[in-house]
Amino acid sequence: MKTSCLNSPITAISLRIYRQHFSTNPNIATLFNKYVDRSQVSSWNTIIAELARSGDSVEALRAFWSMRRLSLKPDRSTFPCAIKSCSALSDLQSGRQAHQQALIFGYESDLFVSSALIDMYSKCGELVDARTMFDEIPHRNVVSFTSMITGYMQNGNAHEALLLFKELLLEDGESKAEGDFSLDSVSMVSVLSACSRVSVKVVTEGVHGFCLKSGFQEDLGVGNTLIDAYAKCGQVGLSRTVFNVMTERDVISWNSMIAVYAQNGLSKEALELFYELLRGSNMTFNAVTMSAVLLACAHLGTLQLGKGIHSQVVRMRMEDNVFVGTSLIDMYCKCGRVRMARGAFDRMKAKNVKTWTALIAGYGMHGHAHEALQVFYEMRKAGVRPTYITFVTVLAACSHAGLLEEGWRWFKCMNHEYNIKPGVEHYGCMVDLLGRAGFLKDAYDLIKKMEVEPDFVIWGALLSACRVHKNVELGEITARKLFQLDPNNCGYYVLLSNIYADAGMWENVEKMRVLMKNRGLAKPPGFSLVELRGRIHVFLVGDTEHPQHEKIYKYLEKLSPRLQQVGYVPNTESVLHDVDDEEKEMFLRVHSEKLAVAFGVMNTVPGMTVQIIKNLRVCSDCHTVIKLISKIVDQEIVVRDSKRFHHFKNGSCSCGDYW
Repeated sequence: MKTSCLNSPITAISLRIYRQHFSTNPNIATLFNKYVDRSQVSSWNTIIAELARSGDSVEALRAFWSMRRLSLKPDRSTFPCAIKSCSALSDLQSGRQAHQQALIFGYESDLFVSSALIDMYSKCGELVDARTMFDEIPHRNVVSFTSMITGYMQNGNAHEALLLFKELLLEDGESKAEGDFSLDSVSMVSVLSACSRVSVKVVTEGVHGFCLKSGFQEDLGVGNTLIDAYAKCGQVGLSRTVFNVMTERDVISWNSMIAVYAQNGLSKEALELFYELLRGSNMTFNAVTMSAVLLACAHLGTLQLGKGIHSQVVRMRMEDNVFVGTSLIDMYCKCGRVRMARGAFDRMKAKNVKTWTALIAGYGMHGHAHEALQVFYEMRKAGVRPTYITFVTVLAACSHAGLLEEGWRWFKCMNHEYNIKPGVEHYGCMVDLLGRAGFLKDAYDLIKKMEVEPDFVIWGALLSACRVHKNVELGEITARKLFQLDPNNCGYYVLLSNIYADAGMWENVEKMRVLMKNRGLAKPPGFSLVELRGRIHVFLVGDTEHPQHEKIYKYLEKLSPRLQQVGYVPNTESVLHDVDDEEKEMFLRVHSEKLAVAFGVMNTVPGMTVQIIKNLRVCSDCHTVIKLISKIVDQEIVVRDSKRFHHFKNGSCSCGDYW
């Protein structure tokens, strides 16, 4: 008996036979004719549907055209799967031909056929055709709307997606009275994805309210998408609230919340949630989980914890996963172990452009600009096309090392050779490179010639350069721009105050202090972190809260004559108070990074690396002291400040005193 039933147990046999039915083997042809009635459209529909469902889109289209060559008339069940196969292949030409066939046989207005056509045109980047198709549907349903909303999302047009959602609400209200259709969770996930792109809190809250009113609050997909939508609005607390009230969670829920914390600098919260996942859930975590946790370790600079996660990655055989491997590279670089990052890179069997970019960025932030450029050359030789972000890392590497000629070369190359127009990040690197090299006028001229509007990052780089080179006039011009662009950032007021202090303009320093006070601005306290035996130790300026603070100060007193013997002279210019030199020297001794270094040296064995994380730029006096301490105690000291890494060893720093 021949079959055309979609769920027939011999469907798999029929598919295998179909794939070879053009073979010259007579037995194959006999079997195909025996089990599949080639004269029935329903049989072909079964073949096309199963091939499309199994992901064999090329064969599904071949089956469709084979059926047409037999002059069989397709029905409303034939076209959706054939058109979906065109979508999967992004085959616009075949899609248009299928559309034409649907038009010929009168199925263009069928809701399932038209929805499939909307999806096909959207995935092929033809939004105008998709919208035309949508507008011509006489009686649209939720599937039609969802297809068009998703189409807008796939093509980066979230605002149009939300406008269409409003239109859907109007039609849905009218249709409910007639019992035609109502919204479902699939459509709500698409709308919430649009909210993530728009990143406006009030919009997300409005859609969330609609979800609650319509009974979608317990839907897993809606909950997961809401976590991301609130996070993109900067509302991490609301993301956690959504996570907490979810009655059901899957690995996507946990991954989303951990990633939200990690991406927003809340590394401690990300790790605590990961531990909660390990303790109280039977959920099996995956590569996405590991990538998010490694990001948290990278931001926090917790090397020992990062190594522990790496061991778990090895046990789960995830090292070859390109996303996990790239996260490992980033983690080791940000934890001060660029050689271990290179080892992780070399062990990866598959690499993508993000993998190469992560290693370039790592070398750059450690001051190894030549190694960064060598990796960039290897990347290009391997045929990997650099991206916008890749060029940011290349230019940043040049900036950290003062490679002016190389920086100019790649700044020009990105547009000429790769058709990537420079953005604010690239200009920021070039302004920083020119400014720190002393070419302040050239940096200022470059800003004035920018093809994009300079933002606070650009002007901030120039203001920092004015501080380094003590240029009061240009510093004032730059600061005025920054006070307009980012009036609540106290860092710019402090920088200008520093410039005035360097010039001995104490009246202006006082004016800046009063201005900050009147505007309710306060300089964030500087602090330094040390990781020791799995614990994080925090030090503030003049810290007296740490359990070992008395021993630390005694150790620094003991170290003071030895520092003077090797040539230490306090750099009191780092202290901006209008007081005498003796008071300035006393203030310098209690900087948080000095306390952290002393604690690290006291509590480690000779030969062990001491690693410090500083939330602000390390001051010039501390930089000098740490260089000399590394020579006296014969230990490597690694400091990660807000700008870069400094590797102190044998009395010198990897930055070459250029930072």
